[in-house]
Amino acid sequence: MDLFLNDASALEKNMLLALKCAQDSLPRDVPIGAVIINPETRELISSSGNMREQKNDPTNHAEINAIRQASQEIGDWRLNDLVMFTTLEPCIMCAGALIQSRIGAVVYGASDPQYGAAGSIYNFFADPRLMHNPKIIGNVLENECRQLLNNFFKERRSQIS
Repeated sequence: MDLFLNDASALEKNMLLALKCAQDSLPRDVPIGAVIINPETRELISSSGNMREQKNDPTNHAEINAIRQASQEIGDWRLNDLVMFTTLEPCIMCAGALIQSRIGAVVYGASDPQYGAAGSIYNFFADPRLMHNPKIIGNVLENECRQLLNNFFKERRSQIS
């Protein structure tokens, strides 16, 4: 896994897949996307965008959906050797789910100063009291991930005015 996580082009390639999922959430949902990759085979295991508005469900975050799909795909809830790519730093709920899934690593695009649980307001992934602490890499294609979110909220604000 370390070789994969040290390959900048692989990180960017997979973050672009997550960005595509985020764009697929538009126009209704906040554009956040997540994919889960097998770093050994570089195979895409699962992918999802946010679906909170579409499903009218506050737990339908891209990360949660990708975890559910990956578990079904591999036939196991333990995602030990897999890597999650998400366009936004995971929130507390998603961080908890990622830890519970035993995900091997989390790579995120933009930091989230409001809800981020990978170092922005909390760092659940580094808490030594937890049984599992995945590797974390942040700020991959940060500008592209942030710009997608900024454009979405700018459009939303213009509709309200």
